[in-house]
Amino acid sequence: MKTLGHVRTCLLAMAPVFFAQPTLGWTQNASTAAPQETAGARDGQHDFDFNLGTWKTHIKRLQHPLTGSTTWVELNGTVVVRKVWGGRAQFEEIEADGPTGHLEDATLFLYNPQTHQWNQSFVNSSDGVLSQPAIGEFKNGRGEFFDQEPFNGKAVLVRIVWSDITPNSHRFEQSFSDDGGKTWETNFVAIKTREKS
Repeated sequence: MKTLGHVRTCLLAMAPVFFAQPTLGWTQNASTAAPQETAGARDGQHDFDFNLGTWKTHIKRLQHPLTGSTTWVELNGTVVVRKVWGGRAQFEEIEADGPTGHLEDATLFLYNPQTHQWNQSFVNSSDGVLSQPAIGEFKNGRGEFFDQEPFNGKAVLVRIVWSDITPNSHRFEQSFSDDGGKTWETNFVAIKTREKS
């Protein structure tokens, strides 16, 4: 697992992302700032609470997405998720190993109290580039998040789904669409099981 010093370095490196979020505001005291409710909107700031803690993960990754490939690579590892800003943000670290080598990823989750939505951005240790945020929300125990990213020289839609959520397990799935969302190809699946303390 990463050392505490490495976690601090990652958080410091991501500080510009935290402070660039105008919707969270840094002039208000977090304990007194109240989200602005819109008619019919529900407060979703605790929707990712299920994700906090330490997990064992089994990952399946499609080796060559959007090529017709059916070759999957499997990895096993550990995920640690920490609360930030009293739960309005989370920082997730992933370490896994498989036949293609060692994977180190991180995910930054940020809650927008005005839109009642979360956004999540990913970064891999191999390039250190924070991805375009996927934005979405939870309905009926299922979270769906979308963004558009460049992939192999063209823009594709990205869908992330959080599902099968129980106190001790859940599923993360990422899919790509290169036809405007008519069809989706799953390319990354992670099943997380809570580590016993």
